[in-house]
Amino acid sequence: MDSTGERRGGVTPYLELRAATRDRDRSLRDKVMSLEEAAKLVSDGEHVSLGGCTASRTPFAMIWALIRRGVKDLAVSRSIISTEGDLLFASGASRHIMTSWFSQGIVWGVSKVMRAHTESGRARFEEWSHMAMGLRYKAGAMGVPFMPMRSMLGSGVLDRAEGARTMECPFTGETLLLVPALNPDVALIHVQRCDAYGNAQLDGLTFMDVDMAMAAKRVILTTERIVSNEQIRRAPDQTKIGFFTVDAVVEVPFGSAPHECYGIYEPFYGHMDLYAAMTAKDPDAGAKAYLERFYHEPKNWAAYLERIGMAELLDARRRGSSIYDD
Repeated sequence: MDSTGERRGGVTPYLELRAATRDRDRSLRDKVMSLEEAAKLVSDGEHVSLGGCTASRTPFAMIWALIRRGVKDLAVSRSIISTEGDLLFASGASRHIMTSWFSQGIVWGVSKVMRAHTESGRARFEEWSHMAMGLRYKAGAMGVPFMPMRSMLGSGVLDRAEGARTMECPFTGETLLLVPALNPDVALIHVQRCDAYGNAQLDGLTFMDVDMAMAAKRVILTTERIVSNEQIRRAPDQTKIGFFTVDAVVEVPFGSAPHECYGIYEPFYGHMDLYAAMTAKDPDAGAKAYLERFYHEPKNWAAYLERIGMAELLDARRRGSSIYDD
C-alpha cells in the first residue's frame, strides 16, 4: 500500500491473502448445491474470473444463473473472452472485462456487441497479452504481487493494460515488464467430472484454470457429472483442482452449452450462428432479444437446453464423443 493506505494497482497484499486463506473453510465436506444457490455466493461489484478459454469449457450455466439473478457491475477476467462477454455486457452484469482477446470467434469475427458497448463508453475492455493474463493468475496463485515478463514491451497492447509497470532487472540491467497479480473474488470453472467435495478432473487442455482456482478467494465448480470419491482416487493424476480450493459444486449436464466440453460435446455451431445473426444488424436489440428468449424465459437449465434444441444437443454430443472412437 502507498502512504494513503490505498492498494497499488489493485493488488492484494500477501498477509491479507494469507489471512483470508486461513479463515476459509477448507474441510472435506459435501459442497453440492443448485445453480440458484451457487449464484448467491457472488455479490454485485465483485471480481469474477471465468475458466476455460474462448469456446472451450466456458462456465455458461453459472453465467446464465448470475444474469437471471440480476447481479450487476462485476469485473470479469478470462484468458480469452467470447460470446459470454457479450451477454455479460448486454445484461449489465459486467461493465469491465479483462482479457487478451474479445471476439465471438474466428468464424464470426470481432464481437459487434462488445464494440457497441466499449465504443459508446458503456463498458470497458481492458486488454492484456495472453501471456500476461496467464502470469497474472500465476502470481495470484503464488501469493506474489507481480510477475516479470518481456511480452507486450514495445507493443500497443501495453497502452491498454492498466497497472503494468517496467523495471530495470537487478541482475542483467534489461528492461522488464511487471504485471500485477490477479486474485479474483470468485472463480467459475466448468469441469468434466468431480466428486461432492470438489476434487475436479479435467480432460484436455487445462488452460489457466488450476492457477485461477488457487488464486481465487472462492471457487464455484460446475461439472458434467458428480462421481464418487472412490472413482476420483482411481485416477489421482487426473485431479487438477483440489477440494481445499472449492466452495460449491453444481452438477450441470451440458454446462458449457453452446460452447464445447472436451471429450463430451463440441460447440453448438448452429446456435452460435443464430446468435451472430440476431446481433448482426442491431447489436443492442439483438442481444436483448437473445437474453429474453434464452436466459429469462426458460424456467430452468433444462428448459434452456430445450430452447437450443435436441437436434443441436445430439449433434454436438456425437461430434464430441467421436474423438475417442478407434
